[in-house]
Amino acid sequence: MIEKTARRVLVTGATGYIGGRLVPKLLEAGHTVRVLVRSPQKLTDVPWADDVEIVEGDLGDRASVARASADIDVFYYLVHSMGAKGDFEQTERVAAGNVAAAAADARVSRIVYLGGLHPDSDTLSPHLRSRAEVGRILLDSGVPTVAFQAGVVIGSGSTSFEMIRHLTDVLPYMPAPRWVRNFIQPIAVRDVLYYLVAAADVPAEVNRTFDIGGPDVLRYGQMMNGYAVEAGLHQRPIAPLPVLTPWLASQWVNLVTPIPRSLAVPIIASLQYDCVMHEHDIDAVIPPPVGGLTTYRRAVRLALGRMRDGDVETSWQNAATEGASSNPLPSDPDWAGHLVYTDLKEKRTAAKPADLWRVIESIGGENGWYSFPLAWAVRGWMDKIVGGVGLRRGRRHPDRLQTGDVLDFWRVERIDRGSFLRLRAEMRVPGRAWLEMRAEPTDDGGSVYRQRAVFFPRGLGGRLYWFSILPFHGVIFSGMANRITAAAESEAAVLDAVAETPADTPADTPVAAPETPETENATVA
Repeated sequence: MIEKTARRVLVTGATGYIGGRLVPKLLEAGHTVRVLVRSPQKLTDVPWADDVEIVEGDLGDRASVARASADIDVFYYLVHSMGAKGDFEQTERVAAGNVAAAAADARVSRIVYLGGLHPDSDTLSPHLRSRAEVGRILLDSGVPTVAFQAGVVIGSGSTSFEMIRHLTDVLPYMPAPRWVRNFIQPIAVRDVLYYLVAAADVPAEVNRTFDIGGPDVLRYGQMMNGYAVEAGLHQRPIAPLPVLTPWLASQWVNLVTPIPRSLAVPIIASLQYDCVMHEHDIDAVIPPPVGGLTTYRRAVRLALGRMRDGDVETSWQNAATEGASSNPLPSDPDWAGHLVYTDLKEKRTAAKPADLWRVIESIGGENGWYSFPLAWAVRGWMDKIVGGVGLRRGRRHPDRLQTGDVLDFWRVERIDRGSFLRLRAEMRVPGRAWLEMRAEPTDDGGSVYRQRAVFFPRGLGGRLYWFSILPFHGVIFSGMANRITAAAESEAAVLDAVAETPADTPADTPVAAPETPETENATVA
């Protein structure tokens, strides 16, 4: 039995899929938590933001890592550069070296690292090779390290689950690479979090890797059909094709799933190998969770339930997108000296600001963009073809946004709930682009909707791009303003009708809703 002690812990990768779920678990366990993040604004709206110390920094900067490591007992290394441009192996090598040195200098008592299951081979994919090298650097740091090696992580919003889900949902027949016959040992995200939390209390003499995985060893094709059963779909016939190379397969995944090419390529390359546990030594150090490890089918069932309930805590989408602008919109006075194009639309409405805001905050995803859905769909497919994120990333919650959330091919850069939303474009464009939406009160009790598109062009290509799409703005952005305000008025009318229904009206008596434009809730394909 591991003795649990409250400790001071540092979490890197807190804006990512695993880190964002680990932090509240560590707080529940009684630990004091500090997080090291490059963009603190991404944590503005997370429910635990006020319960942790937030330090701005980058693992590539040894000084900021050293500053964050001061007075820390346990250092969680949950960052990776998968999908990054350039020599990501060198980037990860430098980051791991900085962490190893800073942790040793600060006399950290434990490093906890999450890597990937891999075979003993000299021909690993770059992603798996880099994950293994990071583990070796940390284990050689002189600081006791637990380096977990996990396979496919299954949970609502995980990259692997989303890839399985979309491939199975979209394709009734699956022509697939030979790797669909490889063996994989998936693990539920809840079990990964269990091991990570427990690792803080592992005895000091433990310094090694541990394979972790769920109770099922499956072929990738079996995982897809296991998902189909839980999702109420027919099982998919799968035909392995020897000519479908990893590169071609990644392009296929990029087109039929929301996973961008930058992530699909390393994931597919890693699936060329059997990824199963070679040892179960973890059981002697950390006992399995009460009730045992989660089976694959139950993990899928839990993930689908979370999605139905709109309770996806974190998502693979939280990760920064390759090639996307990461800088916030400069304030208007700073535009002096810059070439900037704007498109401003305004529309007065009888709807109250609160009614208008509800429509603004629920935009995108299944709710669509309230104007010319075909044009939005075409723009999404164009982005996917050139390796971008496309339009099908959707949204984490059906009607509530927070800073850092993905919204199709946008990301929430700022939200002043009830009045202002700024989205930063993450589609491939020759420049930097934002879309702002405001709900402002008027003296007559109604509101005014203000919508502004902002574009900072890059070179001649950026200028030509703006003028080439300008004719579409008149249709798309004007349509958005008209239909968003119309939707706000319709929702307000329904709410007022419900409020005015006499208390003795039977609960099943329908209240007629006013007519609304056909495209008001059009979903982008």
